[in-house]
Amino acid sequence: MPKSIKDQLLENSILMERELSNCYPTNSCAHNGLLEAQRYGLLGGGKRIRSFLLLHITKMLGGNVDAAIPYACAIEMIHASSLIHDDMPCMDNDDMRRGKASTHKAYGETLALLAGDAMLIKAFEVAINNPHCSSATNSRAVKILTQCAGDMGMLAGQALDTVPSTDNISLEDLIKLHQLKTGQLISASAQLGCLAAGIDDQDEKYKALIKYAQNVGLAFQIIDDILDYNEGKRELNTFTSFMSLDEATRYAINLTEMGIDAISSIDDGTLKSLAEYLIKREY
Repeated sequence: MPKSIKDQLLENSILMERELSNCYPTNSCAHNGLLEAQRYGLLGGGKRIRSFLLLHITKMLGGNVDAAIPYACAIEMIHASSLIHDDMPCMDNDDMRRGKASTHKAYGETLALLAGDAMLIKAFEVAINNPHCSSATNSRAVKILTQCAGDMGMLAGQALDTVPSTDNISLEDLIKLHQLKTGQLISASAQLGCLAAGIDDQDEKYKALIKYAQNVGLAFQIIDDILDYNEGKRELNTFTSFMSLDEATRYAINLTEMGIDAISSIDDGTLKSLAEYLIKREY
């Protein structure tokens, strides 16, 4: 009997917890507090969607999963770094993350800021030193990460997200914001999964997987906005400030269906299950 998507995600979470922990052994940092803050912000929670997508794509395309694991670690580090910074008072000012105190509440703002910075740098170190891939492949991986996480990707999206909530933005601007802030790192996961499997960007499979990642990534954010609304958060500059809950849900479903259609000829069913799971989740 095939494993459910929840079981597959759980297995991936266990794998990534071990691999990420191995990236931060004792005495791997010149400052113990900085090491502890990085481990705190990185380990012990999260669905690990990005690394799951990356590793599954590599496997589905016939690649060596061991070759993809360092890239998966890098993606999770970049994502965790962004969450540490996003939670800080100068950004979203959130005191809780994944059921525990945010890193800046547990370690103070200064150490949290430095931990996010250090983790971002560590991600590129892990990717460029991937022992299972050639130097050329690792260099390509770093280029993908810089494009998707830097000022043409995730960080640009975070900058757009600092617009005061009293300054209304257009729906077009909101879509752009989340295509950058959330979608680019999910797209990077698909790109790196292809890279680890030896599939180049001219391949039709590559193009289909990027389209899938882009659509599912935006749908993921829409569902986040719906969940926040249902928890009582009535913020501007979210999809629920432009649409009714039914309209936003239908938009997320349509995006998901387009993503699933894009990979229908190569999917073994797992990517379809993942996309459907993400729009039906309750947290």
